[in-house]
Amino acid sequence: MSERAYFDWNATAPLRAVARDAMVEALAEGGNASSVHAEGRAARGRLEKARAQVAALVGADAKSVIFTSGATEANALALTPALEAGGRKAPRDRLFVSAVEHPSVLAGGRFAPEQIDTLPVDANGLVDLDALTAMLAKAERPLVSVLLANNETGVIQPIRVIADIVHAANGLLHVDAVQGAGRIPCDMAALGADLLSLSSHKLGGPQGAGALVRRSDIHMADPLIRGGGQERGYRAGTENVPALAGFGAAAEAARTAREGDSVRMAALRDRLEDGITAATPEAVIFGAAAPRLPNTSLVAVPGLKAETALIAFDLKGIALSSGSACSSGKVQASHVLAAMGVEPALASGALRISLGWETAETDVEKLLTAWNTVVSTLLKRQPNIAA
Repeated sequence: MSERAYFDWNATAPLRAVARDAMVEALAEGGNASSVHAEGRAARGRLEKARAQVAALVGADAKSVIFTSGATEANALALTPALEAGGRKAPRDRLFVSAVEHPSVLAGGRFAPEQIDTLPVDANGLVDLDALTAMLAKAERPLVSVLLANNETGVIQPIRVIADIVHAANGLLHVDAVQGAGRIPCDMAALGADLLSLSSHKLGGPQGAGALVRRSDIHMADPLIRGGGQERGYRAGTENVPALAGFGAAAEAARTAREGDSVRMAALRDRLEDGITAATPEAVIFGAAAPRLPNTSLVAVPGLKAETALIAFDLKGIALSSGSACSSGKVQASHVLAAMGVEPALASGALRISLGWETAETDVEKLLTAWNTVVSTLLKRQPNIAA
């Protein structure tokens, strides 16, 4: 079989060589980062190096980084009424989440269902700022959670503007920056984020590692995992030093290569979209009128079913994903496209194409060649495309 072309970087990125090396070194050395002997101190050194590397990715203080098992846990840790800011201990009384958030944010963390409101978005998936302003009047001390960039469409939210609106309403802002970090500027202070979630494996680190970065005066009085005093009491449990060492190395690599990688990925993404629309003029690229990540394209062709197309592309050596969320192997309707007002028939055919730092021009040409064959063949099998 010919070499495969991987276009599912938003799901997970291949492990970077520097991350693998850092993990191997940490595994060989061993030690518990909480121990005071030489081996423990060495493990602590690797852990704190990783913390500084992750902090540098988002322009934060290393002491503000709380390591977790991934971004899902980081989101759950952030979404709690028991957030204290500036020494004020009054709990957050309401949570506002955008309609296009990751399911781990839509779940609402430790807020009761009746305390959660959903913020509408426009046809491009951007938060309705007027609705945000009006809805914040419902709460005295709101917490708002809006992602930096959508994992399906790549659409980038105007986080700085949202932050100003939230802060004017005496609120705090949590930003799920999983897809944006390492691809677009992600300075926490510039964004105005009070809490920010990150994931290792989106950056080329190992799976099973993530972080919640907090503003220095933010305190979470109700930790999600209690027990030991690890992570300054915010997250109990022995830290996974090898995984976090890999996370740190990947974060540093992503930070140093971001500008060059972003320019190159944007050019390849544009080449892909131009080729797709030339071959299938009826194709719809979701969120194309809004700012998007340089590596992401969500496209659908009327009459094309994503489930069938994904199998056909896979057989040709190309890994794509659907714009739908998968749960237990069953493809479900995309809540992102539904919130954007996309008709279910069109949304069911959405294919997400996401690129990364290793994506080559030859990969793009392979996908475009396969696109012409796969799409035309599958559409011919649909006699009632307009139905």
